[in-house]
Amino acid sequence: MIDWSRVSELREEVGEEDFAEVVELFLGEVDGVIEVLTPGMADLEAQLHFLKGSALNLGFDAFARLCQEGESAANAGEGAQVDVTRVRDCYASSRAEFANGLQTRRAG
Repeated sequence: MIDWSRVSELREEVGEEDFAEVVELFLGEVDGVIEVLTPGMADLEAQLHFLKGSALNLGFDAFARLCQEGESAANAGEGAQVDVTRVRDCYASSRAEFANGLQTRRAG
């Protein structure tokens, strides 16, 4: 679900000192979009595109794929069919796995 090699790349790109701040910023922005995400919303395609980009930056592979599917559906005029609950659930699972993995990696 998490691409830990991408997480390592991000850590190297921004530096160890700024990594936590960058992650907090990304997650905060994603949390804000997730809260307002609704099937068929006017800018659903754009919001899913944003979520996909953030997910790829953080290594949230499964979430990124789900956002891509939803983005494609919205682009095809099928935004009302996007399973927003599934998107939210996948994000929650990914976020939890990410947090646990970071904790484990710090401890180990």
